Amino acid sequence: MLVLVAPGQGAQTPGFLTPWLELPGAADRVAAWSDAIGLDLVHYGTQADADAIRDTSVAQPLLVAAGILSAAALGDIAPGAVAGHSVGEITAAAFAGVLDDTAALTLVRKRGLAMAEAAAITETGMSALLGGDPDTSVAHLEKLGLTPANINGAGQIVAAGTMEQLAALNEDKPEGVRKVVPLKVAGAFHTHHMGPAVEKLAEAAKELVPGDPRVTYVSNKDGRTVAAGAEVLERLVGQVANPVRWDLCMETFKELGVTALIEVCPGGTLTGLAKRALPGVTTLALKTPDDLDAARELIAEHA
Repeated sequence: MLVLVAPGQGAQTPGFLTPWLELPGAADRVAAWSDAIGLDLVHYGTQADADAIRDTSVAQPLLVAAGILSAAALGDIAPGAVAGHSVGEITAAAFAGVLDDTAALTLVRKRGLAMAEAAAITETGMSALLGGDPDTSVAHLEKLGLTPANINGAGQIVAAGTMEQLAALNEDKPEGVRKVVPLKVAGAFHTHHMGPAVEKLAEAAKELVPGDPRVTYVSNKDGRTVAAGAEVLERLVGQVANPVRWDLCMETFKELGVTALIEVCPGGTLTGLAKRALPGVTTLALKTPDDLDAARELIAEHA
């Protein structure tokens, strides 16, 4: 059984979209999406520097566009399940047919703008904790006033809060944590700091008519499978200010009997977690079109 997953913000790197645009029809498709959402995805995916694509309002639609484009390059596939980390859930909703491609990109453009605006209210950020006991780390973060915004499994938790709180974390790590790594994101996502963005996204969601998922959709709110498109959309709105429970998604993958995992472009982060948390599951990250043949072979064996 194959699961198709989509990464979240921070996975983007300068120029990562360039080789994908060389595929037949890809450049025209991305140009059409750019026109639809008022953002030059081609420029940001090929020529912009790291600072430019770190901007939340740019990074999020760029990641969703890349995910949809790379998945389409695999051909007509039928994964057993789909899931996404943070903004990757919108990509997964497109995979599952909950939203069409243009609706997904329109929603993520509004999401990125709303979250960037919310992040500008207070200087906030996120840092990854490597190692340590999850319960011990969560209690320590809460003591410092930080939110465990991503509980990713495989010994990784991401803390979010003000820059002062994150500085305190650097000086006072939870017991057992080997390292605290600042992330290249522009705010404390999946925390109460994103409350204003939830309100704006809820308004944007009213304009959409979601379809029910055509494949099993695993929600990163709690690892549950969701069968109704309306509930998927409701969760997409709320997750902006709710922690991401990727650990629970991976537990669900185990229960579903997943044997292979493909992470769409710009892959790497979720396959890394899966290698540690899902022993025996074959993983593949779609980083460039050079990975497509291997991915198709994996699909033929597991989908």
